[in-house]
Amino acid sequence: MSVTPPRLEIRNLVRRFDGRPVVDDVSLKVMPGQVTCLLGPSGCGKSTTLRMIAGVEMQDEGEIYVDGKLICDTVFRVPPERRHIGLMFQDFALFPHLTVGDNVAFGLSGSKDQKRARVKELLDKVGLKRFIDSYPYLLSGGEQQRVALARALAPRPKIMLMDEPFSGLDNRLRDDIRDQTLEVLKQEDAAVLLVTHEPEEAMRMADEIALMRDGRIVQQGAPYNIYYAPRDKQAVAFFSDTNVIRGTVRGALTETPFGQFLAPGVPDGNDVEIVIRPQHLKIEFDRGGKGPLPTPQHGSAARGEVVRARFMGSESLVEIRMDYDGSVLKATVPNVFLPSPGRVLWLMFRRDRCFVFPVT
Repeated sequence: MSVTPPRLEIRNLVRRFDGRPVVDDVSLKVMPGQVTCLLGPSGCGKSTTLRMIAGVEMQDEGEIYVDGKLICDTVFRVPPERRHIGLMFQDFALFPHLTVGDNVAFGLSGSKDQKRARVKELLDKVGLKRFIDSYPYLLSGGEQQRVALARALAPRPKIMLMDEPFSGLDNRLRDDIRDQTLEVLKQEDAAVLLVTHEPEEAMRMADEIALMRDGRIVQQGAPYNIYYAPRDKQAVAFFSDTNVIRGTVRGALTETPFGQFLAPGVPDGNDVEIVIRPQHLKIEFDRGGKGPLPTPQHGSAARGEVVRARFMGSESLVEIRMDYDGSVLKATVPNVFLPSPGRVLWLMFRRDRCFVFPVT
């Protein structure tokens, strides 16, 4: 039985500027209908990777394949216009002198009727059919973004590359536009590679996330796995605030305010960091002045005093100075919870929601 090749595959891509690798041995596969997100901080090589795939930047090493066929290495190169790749950037780059319909039709081949039919089909999908004869300056930012999407999809590209396409939109519009865009992309069955530095956007849109750092992919997988099985402390911190408890391993265990933690594989005498997200710290409201009480799931409770509490909209952030070592931990609580500074609280957390990493 034949195996369907990835719609897009890049192998060992390298790009150097002034001898310094900005993309360093990056490999990736994207299947038809799949949305993969290159996620990472600014300057980590995401956009450069996209430009190499599009053909507007040449790699120094590596190969690019579409449907199993080589389209570019360091010798052979298919021109950008023949790669069947659509592009969308944060600058929508619509032609101001052309109507919405003409913008979408730009670059389409076929008869006038065929092009008009494709334009109407796509504008209907993005909910803008009534603006077919309007000019871009009459449209809002969100509407212009949808026109840019329709234009990029008009030639039926096999692959859609999107570089921070929603960053210029108002926060109130962004979620709706993301959802509408995702629905249209799924209907078109294109393989999508989306570049963003926003974890929320990646989690919302991607079937798979490739987390980039310093030019390399450091972890790749489904959003759930990236979030709940991070490779290192930096991967945890990229998705949320963190609390870090440091300890020294003795007999495969390390002491913490919450009792002993296993540190498998870490030699005695070495330091480890236990990383906990604020939303996974639980405040024990009914404990009063009682001492630690072990439970199988949460381990021991630890005592501390409130330093500061702030309401953040949908939740409250409480900072607590721990009696154990004077460290300050942050916990989030749904809705409004604003205890006064100095109030004694007890904290617990689920051990399957924290991460132990050796200090290197």
